[in-house]
Amino acid sequence: MIEEKNERLGAHEVAAFLRRHPKFLGQFPDLALSLVVPRDEGHAASLAGYQLEVLRDKNRELNRRLNELFANAQENERLAVRTHQLSLALMRAHGAAATLQTMVAVLAEDFRGEIVRVVMFDDVGGLGADWLRVLPRDDATLAPFADFLAGDEPLTGRLNQDKLDFLFGDQQSRAASAVLLPLAGRGMLALGSSDPNRFFPGMGTLFLRMMAEALVTALRRDD
Repeated sequence: MIEEKNERLGAHEVAAFLRRHPKFLGQFPDLALSLVVPRDEGHAASLAGYQLEVLRDKNRELNRRLNELFANAQENERLAVRTHQLSLALMRAHGAAATLQTMVAVLAEDFRGEIVRVVMFDDVGGLGADWLRVLPRDDATLAPFADFLAGDEPLTGRLNQDKLDFLFGDQQSRAASAVLLPLAGRGMLALGSSDPNRFFPGMGTLFLRMMAEALVTALRRDD
């Protein structure tokens, strides 16, 4: 009867038994050595060889993840240093015009900002620059940004055509991706890149927020 029952055991039952008794093969080393495991190439390998290869695959994946984490940590450290330096530069600037000029220069030089645009709702000491537009907050041309300006969240990715037209004009072909930062009711700042993957929806915006907050704080100092 026992032999007849064992003959009816299916593969799933055997697998379930081995999962419940992971040391089973240790009691029967000859069985462990005789088992073969199919490989992708169609060849068979010993169980021990298969386990070794699995461990190697896991080790390679762990190394890949560690390298990725290390690279991210290094990039975050560089961004933290640059953001701190930007805050110091804004603190040293005198007047709203100089503050905005400092912000744009640092974004272009230290943060590889290919195209920088600033929109302000109030006059900035007579400052005139091709990257600056001064408009009243109820200006009709700001309609495409109504939802954005009503909130306080950065906008990242590929902008709609109406936003591209307003912000970048004939330079919009260079803005394959962009980030738009609100300036706490004072206006907004846009940064465009020719790399379509540099700014994307869902990306981390911590350092971008910090830079925008530093600019707003510096501008309030000059009120």
